[in-house]
Amino acid sequence: MTEPPQTSAIRVLLADDHALFRQGVRRLLEGAGDIEVVGDAETGEESVRLAEDLAPDIVLLDVTMPSLSGIDAARMIKASSPRAGIIMLTVHADEEFLFEAIKAGAMGYLLKDCTPDELIRAIRVVHSGEGLLAPTMAAKVMREFARTRETKDLAAVHLPLTQREVEILQHVTTGLANKEIANRLSISERTVKNHLSNIMEKLHVNSRTQAAVYALRRGLVPPAKD
Repeated sequence: MTEPPQTSAIRVLLADDHALFRQGVRRLLEGAGDIEVVGDAETGEESVRLAEDLAPDIVLLDVTMPSLSGIDAARMIKASSPRAGIIMLTVHADEEFLFEAIKAGAMGYLLKDCTPDELIRAIRVVHSGEGLLAPTMAAKVMREFARTRETKDLAAVHLPLTQREVEILQHVTTGLANKEIANRLSISERTVKNHLSNIMEKLHVNSRTQAAVYALRRGLVPPAKD
């Protein structure tokens, strides 16, 4: 795999089968000041090849693309370029796509109706090593599981989390970064990171995003308020 050049800019690869959309996102990101678009692809297969050749920091992937889906591409990119942070940027608000994307290695999941600031923030957050879910997506998933989970499912769950850990996990599922959680709870960012490490160890997951998805799927956090 090609080693990334030494640069302070966040190197981004775009993958979407609509050329006009790619051009618009490229212009947006290049105007951010700290982001460089190093390439773009219109198929899943091309995104895998370019990710290996260009060694980007972040890969923005559409879910549905010709020849190879974005989720399958994400899985292949993580296998060949494990340092790349993958963000799905899609019109699909179906939680099943979210779960599959996370299992494939995605650290972020945004809908295409997000604001320019939300997209730029997501790139910076994922580049810092954190995961991020679109707030609207997280809220929808939480409401859905609040409606469908059964009492017997909750009774079968043995959740060894403290009250503070559950509180932090709830903030994670709403898309807040560590610094924002720290500000909300009036604690240090280091304390938030320590709690998240404990949460991930207890839930047997490898990232804060996987912890959020686990919590949503098992109904371990209170439903979002409308």
